[in-house]
Amino acid sequence: MTDPQDQRSTRRDYHDNQLSVYDLASDPLEQFTRWLEAAIAADAIDATAMALSTAAISASEDHKRPQAIPSIRIVLLKHFDADGFCWYSDYRSQKGVELSDNPIASALFYWHESERQVRITGMVEKLSPAESEKYFYDRPVDSRFAAAASKQSAVIESRSALEARLAELEKEYPDGNVPMPHAWGGYRLRPREYEFWQGREGRLHDRFRFARPAAGASHWKVERLQP
Repeated sequence: MTDPQDQRSTRRDYHDNQLSVYDLASDPLEQFTRWLEAAIAADAIDATAMALSTAAISASEDHKRPQAIPSIRIVLLKHFDADGFCWYSDYRSQKGVELSDNPIASALFYWHESERQVRITGMVEKLSPAESEKYFYDRPVDSRFAAAASKQSAVIESRSALEARLAELEKEYPDGNVPMPHAWGGYRLRPREYEFWQGREGRLHDRFRFARPAAGASHWKVERLQP
């Protein structure tokens, strides 16, 4: 039986696809869309799930320079276009607090079935209240009540206390029309860099980085990275 604490001998090879500069779209948004469509067509589980990384800025122990303390979690991409990649959350959550202080984030998509990753980094902004409300009221009733009942990331004494708060809201709004919380809404990540990763045999993977055009330039800068 393999020791779960020691995975140094665990191996699997990558062999499904390859990626060359000639395969890439000139626009990284188009390239991302191709890969997401392929993942959905392959019935990838939670194809729109992304690992979202944010960082809290705090004083260092020696008080000489600030520290960026990263945190990461899975969120679901809800829509995207040329303006950026959008998701919804509680502004009081850990990621919300961190983004208010340091509005830079990185999102990672991983599709096991096609042995692909996409990493997107950029500035984050809040969506307008109108955009947030539109999505909130399109959500299933249970999801709306859950968002209203929970102060995401805050400590609570028990599961029963959370369920009691939910029951209070359901009693207060028997028609299901619970209002959108003021501290809930959408975010948009505006990319300044993309990285596309394709697993290859022998760990000699293909990696390409798209960097946002400099002022006056019309095309994204594309570079192959060593694996």
